[in-house]
Order: sequence, then structure tokens, then C-alpha cells
Amino acid sequence: MRQTDTPAEDHLSFQARLVAALRRLTNPRSLRWKIAAGVAAAACAMALGIGVLVHRTTEARSMNIGQGNAIGELEAARTQYREERNGQAATSERQAYQIDGELPDQLLHRLGSDPRRSPLTWYDTRKPAQGPRMWAAERVDGHALAVSVDMGAELRSLQALDRHITYAATATLAVVVPLAVLAAELVLRRLRRVAGTARRIKRGDLDARTRSGGHDEITEISSAVDLMADALQERLRTEQRFTADVAHELRTPLAGLVTSASLLPESEATGLVQDRVRVLRALVEDLLEISRLDAGAEKADTQPVPIGELVTESVRRTGLETEVVVRGEPVAETDPRRLDRIVTNLVLNAHRHGAAPVRVTVDGTTIVVRDHGPGLPPNILDHGPQRFHTGAAERGHGHGLGLTIALGQSEVIGARLTLANADRPRGAVATLTLPGRAEDPHHPQA
Repeated sequence: MRQTDTPAEDHLSFQARLVAALRRLTNPRSLRWKIAAGVAAAACAMALGIGVLVHRTTEARSMNIGQGNAIGELEAARTQYREERNGQAATSERQAYQIDGELPDQLLHRLGSDPRRSPLTWYDTRKPAQGPRMWAAERVDGHALAVSVDMGAELRSLQALDRHITYAATATLAVVVPLAVLAAELVLRRLRRVAGTARRIKRGDLDARTRSGGHDEITEISSAVDLMADALQERLRTEQRFTADVAHELRTPLAGLVTSASLLPESEATGLVQDRVRVLRALVEDLLEISRLDAGAEKADTQPVPIGELVTESVRRTGLETEVVVRGEPVAETDPRRLDRIVTNLVLNAHRHGAAPVRVTVDGTTIVVRDHGPGLPPNILDHGPQRFHTGAAERGHGHGLGLTIALGQSEVIGARLTLANADRPRGAVATLTLPGRAEDPHHPQA
């Protein structure tokens, strides 16, 4: 029977989820930000392309208008210049034209001496403070005649257009990028769901499924994970049924073997046979217990238990030299039979695969079993205990069922069993944390 989380545990869980969410949000390698960066780059490229196209088109239009205005004034100036040379009065307002030496050198150079090249126009940007001007020039009666019109208004209009394009592109990015992040989050949420299902399956929850709907690639991944989980679950159930069937089938002939061994006359050979029969009987009982744990048929029968006394008695029954340290007189709601089984297996495992001294420490709802052997192998630390596999030759010989049973019984009573290695001095450390909070009968809680 699992215990509900306390408010403190709920608060810590909320903080852990919040920290994980912030890490995902600020991770620059996240697919979310890669998608957002790609969308932003595409939007910037599109805005730049459109901006350059509009800028050049508007600039060309302004140049054409300026050239047309300048040529129109040049025609009026030509008529006026000829009237003044012929001594006639001007028929219109005098044009501010320039001739020969009054013209800029660049314009005279472009005009040359060939009258067939005229009229021509020249965009003058030599004096930024005064603004650009558009010149129109031609040769009239052997003289160079030119007029200029102010292009400052067109330049300012073009600059204003560039600013507005920049503002529009920035506003578009401000809208498009958050929308891209939101769209990516919808996709990533489905991917995280698939990843979470895979992690649950890894932790042993074989009923976990994604059950994602749709017809896209993520749905294909989800379906593949679900099919893999179905196949894995069926394979494990087949293995569990095989283990249970073997254990049950061995039980009847084993009972007869135990009875027959007890009837043998006393001798050294009889002692060896009886010892091996006891080992075989313990192995079959362990297999039956594991099959019941795998089937989920075990239920905890909780009651108030003095943890220190139970642990001390469990260690004493092993008959092995083990130091027991109990701090206070803690009492917890748990199943005494299963707790005894867990402690016994941990102590036997420490002596069988570790080295003396072995110490058991009881502090509140936490029970720590520590040996001074070579420590646990990496595969057990990474993947947990596995039946019929001890992990390393230096850890000794065995069936690998002790830790498996301890872990299964811990799940039944809602406890948490963690395995680790100590640094100095070396050794394996098994920590059993019971659910709830220990109570000291001599110090009742208010």
C-alpha cells in the first residue's frame, strides 16, 4: 500500500517540475529555439528581400521622376537662353540655368564635346549637407547648358520608406517568432509525452502507452513505442509465467527430496546432500516469491512497527556478525513481515557479496545497510538488480535474487530502496526509506 505524498513532498515535487520546465525553456539546444531561430531567419530573409526590392523600385521611380523634372526645366532653360542671346525678352519666368564654366567638372566631363550625347542627366551627391540634386545638361549652340533640381524630398521619402519597412519587419518578427515557439511547443509536448512513456517503461511500468492520435510522423513514433511496449510486456509475462510454472513444478518433487534427505543415515555425504537440498528449497521459494511479486498478487498488511526492535531481531536471526545502530525508538506504519524480509536479504547480501564489517543503521524511517567490500558493479547501479545475475565476479557467487526480492517487497510496502557505493572506505550502501514519518513513542508529536 503506497503512502500519499506529504505537503512538503508536494512542494519539493512542484519545485523540481518548475526547475525542469525552466531548464527546458532556457536550453539553447532545444528544438523549440531551433525552430524559432529558423522561422526568424526565414522571416528576416523575406523581409530583407522585400525591403531591398521595394527600396530599389522606389529609388528607380524617384530617379525617373527627378530626371523628367530636370529635363523639363532644361527645355525651358534652352528656350530662355536662346531668347536672351537673340535679344528677345523672356516669355516666362527666368530659369536658374548655368553655362560652360559654371557647370561642375564631373558634368562637363560626362557631357564632353559631342552634342549627340546630350541631353544627359547626372545625380549629384557631392554635398550631403545641402542634399542631392539631379542635373540635366546639353550643348546649345556650342555652349554647355545645365539646370539642377533638388532631390532632397525624394531622398527623405526613401529614407522614411526604409524606416517603415524596418518597423514592419520588426513587428512581424515580434508576432511570428512567438507563434513559431507556440507551434513548436505543441509538437514538443507530444514528443515529450512519447519520451515520458519510454521512461516509464524503462522504470518498469509496462502498462504505459502514448495512445497518440493523428496521421503525422509523431503519431508513427508513438505507435512504434506502443508496439514495442506491447511486445516487451508480452515477452516479460511469458518469462514470468515460465518462472512461476517452473517453481510450482519443482515444489512437489522437492518436497519428496527433502523428506528423503531427512531419512538418510548420518554421514558426511548425508550432510552435503541435505545442505544442497536446503539451498535448492530456498531457491524455489525465492522463485515463487518473485513470481508473486511480478504478478502483483502481494499486498501489504500495515501496522505500527517498532523499527529498531524489528531490525535488531532480523539481524540476529541471520546469525551473522553485524553491528546495529538505532537512533531513538522510531515507530512506523508498515508490514513487519515484508520489512523483515527486506532487511534480512540486505544483510545476507552484504555478507555474501561484500566484506566485514557490516553495519545496519536505523534513523527514523531510514534503514542503511553498509558493507566494506568491493562495492556494487556499475550495471546494478545503473539498471537495478537482475535475477540470476550478481554483476561481477569479485562480488561473490549467488543467484542474484536477494536484491531483486528486496526491491520488489519495498515497492509492495511503498518504500524506496536505493543502491550506491561509498567512496572512502569502499563498500556497498543500501538505503531503505519507509513511507511516512517515524514516530517516537517517548516524544509524541503535537
